[in-house]
Amino acid sequence: MTRIAPWRAAFVGVCFTALAASAAWAGPSETLTGLVTRFESLGGGDEDPDSGGPAQARWRLPDVTPAADAARLTKLKAIREELTGMGASGLSEQEALTRELLLWTLNDRIEAAGFDESRMPFSSDGGFDVMMLYRASGLRLKDEGEARRWIALLNRMPDWYAVNIENARRGVKTGFVQAVPTAQTVLERAQRIAGAPLAEDPLLAPLRALPTSIPEATRAALVAEGEAAVTAKVAPARASFVKFMTEEYAPRAAKSLAASDLTDGKRYYAFLARRHTTTTMTPDQIHDIGQAEVARIRARMQETMKAAGFQGDLPAFIAMLRKDPRFYATSRQQLLEKASEIAKRADDQLPAHFGVLPRLTYGVRPVPAAIEKGYTTGRYFGGDAKVGRAGGLMINTSELDQRPLYELPALVLHEGAPGHHIQTSLAAEQTGAPDFRKSLYFTAFGEGWGLYSEWLGEEMGIYRDPYELFGRLSYEMWRACRLVADTGIHWKHWTLDQARACFTDNTALSPVNIEVELKRYVSWPGQALAYKVGELKILELRRRAEQALGPRFDERAFHDVVLLNGSLPLAVLERRVDAWIAERNGKR
Repeated sequence: MTRIAPWRAAFVGVCFTALAASAAWAGPSETLTGLVTRFESLGGGDEDPDSGGPAQARWRLPDVTPAADAARLTKLKAIREELTGMGASGLSEQEALTRELLLWTLNDRIEAAGFDESRMPFSSDGGFDVMMLYRASGLRLKDEGEARRWIALLNRMPDWYAVNIENARRGVKTGFVQAVPTAQTVLERAQRIAGAPLAEDPLLAPLRALPTSIPEATRAALVAEGEAAVTAKVAPARASFVKFMTEEYAPRAAKSLAASDLTDGKRYYAFLARRHTTTTMTPDQIHDIGQAEVARIRARMQETMKAAGFQGDLPAFIAMLRKDPRFYATSRQQLLEKASEIAKRADDQLPAHFGVLPRLTYGVRPVPAAIEKGYTTGRYFGGDAKVGRAGGLMINTSELDQRPLYELPALVLHEGAPGHHIQTSLAAEQTGAPDFRKSLYFTAFGEGWGLYSEWLGEEMGIYRDPYELFGRLSYEMWRACRLVADTGIHWKHWTLDQARACFTDNTALSPVNIEVELKRYVSWPGQALAYKVGELKILELRRRAEQALGPRFDERAFHDVVLLNGSLPLAVLERRVDAWIAERNGKR
């Protein structure tokens, strides 16, 4: 999962320098360019630089006050009105695509604004309270000027906390709150972060790693300034959040797990299902797809178990996998080294399967210790070649007896290459596309590609024995169970026990991983629906191309047509693949 957090919709820009468009005389291309510029001035791209957003966002904290949200909404509606009025006539193919993606994004953000999602600024594994920790991870400060900008940002964190706490307080007053388990998880996280020793604070890591080209005395002084900022400004802000969660939020957290039970919840969850899948499917339709996928994948898991020579039934095989010490690393370093070895084997195969690869590289890093407890087993942090930051394949190295090695190949393929690193980096390296398209992220496309990449690992020869192949199938089953569990919890009012059963009965996921994931589904409704829906569409399109083109099918060219225009809604992707098929068949 690439790190696009559930609170992302609230973090959309701080600059209000809108440029006036002279549509009365401008041609369609000039008008489109002006509208794109106005959109981007509002934070049209992803505002978090560690997820591939604009590099300048490193030095600011988004304005998420109600007044700023309202001002953005007014401007978004004005841009949409002009964009709709101009039409697509006279635009080139790429301009028409830009117009379509901009209109799609505007519609999504305007509809989302109607739910005032800023009222819920945190989830079980993300939120405003950890955003700066994410940003610090992998941040390389090049000189004294950047160091001072980082320190200035630390000094502004009290206002950041205060605004988000006030937004959450508005959620409490209006009945738009996280459920009790999520509130407890966030409270415990806040307490851990607030109680961490100054010497271990991740916010200071970029200052402690300043280049030696800066004089030693200056480096020491900058570290001291950073420590003072954390002590005088950040620490009290963190303490205020702990107090708020303890005294105000947790006692009033939602008793129901279902998002559909929130204020206007049924309409909200239906919107989230459409938003994350970029389809018009209802929660009931998605639930049915999940059940069908569970049955299909389970049959193949049975076959793989037999190929491993196991004589018992599937539950006994899964129990063996969860307990046998040969499937677990014995140190954090060993787990990181194993992930790195898999990543390099995958890199070795990429040119055989892709015509175009990104220039940006990525590294394998541990999830920061401050947030590893309760965090997902792995994640991708976007890089930025302009500021000298590689992408990051983040591996959770805590609780080693819960991180089975037979799952590691699928995890590395999904989060690293050919998964999120390849997809997001190619999107960022588009030439001629506006900036907002380079950081645009449709969940079904991005997470569908990640899951497709796990499947592609079979063709790449990454899974070297039945156990690793079973690990892949277990991961695929995990995503099928997500369709069942997410809709079950938020639409059908399932209990956690009902949702848990799909994972415990059908996957080899560790108990800790299952519990972390269940917390995530409760706190981030709808996002988990994207993976399987997106993967199924990409596989459908590949099979359609293979059948239509026969010996003319070129896997490398297929992957290029899927990836080289950045993230797309599934309907737009389907149309582009169909056009590519027709072109290769000589029908265009």
